[in-house]
Amino acid sequence: MTTVNTYLYFNGDCEQAFNFYKSVFKKEFQFIGRYKDVPEAARQNFSNCKDDHIMHVRLPISNETTLMGADIIDTTNTDNNSAKYFSLYVSTESKEEADRLFRSLSEHGKIKLPMAEQFWGSYYGICLDQFGVNWKISFS
Repeated sequence: MTTVNTYLYFNGDCEQAFNFYKSVFKKEFQFIGRYKDVPEAARQNFSNCKDDHIMHVRLPISNETTLMGADIIDTTNTDNNSAKYFSLYVSTESKEEADRLFRSLSEHGKIKLPMAEQFWGSYYGICLDQFGVNWKISFS
């Protein structure tokens, strides 16, 4: 079976973001590694990353889905909203779980479309979290 998972890049706040996602999804990290653990020969590829920045983190969301991420420090990026061209779509097993995830993810963020019954038959909403990541939450 082929699976597709999401990999998010952050400009220094990956650990903060993933601790937030860990609390929202009520899951534990499968792996978390830091740049201090990268062999010295490879460190030149990540010259702007500090020892405590996240080199790779893996957070299983379900048996089929894993959220992954890293800090990739880009000193030339002046656009702080790197996630503006994609959304993470989460399908839940209940309306209550959809509401819980939406409330948690939108806290300190922005609600773009409140959770509501939609014309196509889904209970659905869109929010931007405090780290600039777009989330689409749905229960059908």
